[in-house]
Amino acid sequence: MHGFTDGSTKAMGVLTVGALVAVTAYTVALGGNGWLWFGWVVLGLVTLGMVVTRGT
Repeated sequence: MHGFTDGSTKAMGVLTVGALVAVTAYTVALGGNGWLWFGWVVLGLVTLGMVVTRGT
């Protein structure tokens, strides 16, 4: 089970970074959208929570 958690945490980190790139590109191309940034912050907090709980 521990290996599964590590893999899912890594996948979540990749997804978070990819989402950051996408939201940044969208903002540069079409202008800012507060909901996109809010969604990215929530995703980042969930990822951070996964990283913290993985260590325990």
